[in-house]
Amino acid sequence: MVTLFIIGLIGAAIVMTVPDKTPTPSGEAEILAARLKRAQEEAVLTNRSVDVAIDTAGYRFRVQDRGGWIDLAEPPFAPTSWSPGLKAVVAAADGGHGVRFDPTGTAGPVRITLSRDRRLAGVLVDDAGNVKLDAAPR
Repeated sequence: MVTLFIIGLIGAAIVMTVPDKTPTPSGEAEILAARLKRAQEEAVLTNRSVDVAIDTAGYRFRVQDRGGWIDLAEPPFAPTSWSPGLKAVVAAADGGHGVRFDPTGTAGPVRITLSRDRRLAGVLVDDAGNVKLDAAPR
């Protein structure tokens, strides 16, 4: 009986020390911010607008080409799904649902708030196209 109790305690200690594999909202915000920065660079380097459409399922990248929008599928621009339970809210000055970088790298101001289990993280894009993590999302 004592042996089973000790094995149970050891098992419980091991389970409690295993890290949670679910990405945190702040980790997802860091990835999104890095990919938005790369989208801005792509707009400048290719001299064409890059649009990042963000919704409840995830986000995807598109470029403007000959009057239409073409989805990008190559890394780092492959469509990305949010991890389970993550909620995304986009507040754009133009009422849109994402970020659009023009060929000069500028964009309309956008605040993206990611949340899960009362934990919040955010990404801000300003008029100049600067992308930064939001320390206190609203």
